[in-house]
Formats: sequence, C-alpha cells, structure tokens
Amino acid sequence: MVIDVLVWIFGTMFAVAALLAVIRIIRGPSIVDRMVASDALLTILICVLVADMIIRGHTDTIPLVLALAMTAFIASVAVARHVTRQEANASERF
Repeated sequence: MVIDVLVWIFGTMFAVAALLAVIRIIRGPSIVDRMVASDALLTILICVLVADMIIRGHTDTIPLVLALAMTAFIASVAVARHVTRQEANASERF
C-alpha cells in the first residue's frame, strides 16, 4: 500500500520534471539551454527505467539505460565542442 503511494508520487514528480524539460527544449532560447534540457530529459528517463527495474525486480533494461547514458554524454561533448568553436571563431573576428 505504501509503496503504491510512493510510486504515484515519484511518477508524478518524474512526469512534471520531464514536462518542464520539454518546455525548455521547445522555448530555448540558445542551443546550450536546449542541450541542458535534453540532458535533463535523458537523465529523467534513465531514472525512470532504473526505478522500474528496482520496483519490478528485473534487469532487462540495463542495455537501454547504458545506451541512453552514452548518447547523453556524447551529445553533450559534441555540443560543447561546437559552442566552443563558435565562440573561438567569433572572438577571432574582432
């Protein structure tokens, strides 16, 4: 009974956090804001999958969790390099 209430509370919190991340992805305004929101959304999804594994007592989604984590890391590095190069090019013009 208590675990069911906790699942609903945490599920609602994850849903609200995901909705706020999606709103930030849509509104922007910069690519860095969108990337941070995208990372947050992927982190929320990873947390939901891990919570599901804990509650249901299985390990079927571990490969998916690892793939999502690697995707988030590689995307963050790629955007950081892109933004750094843009800033370097912008500073060379002046």
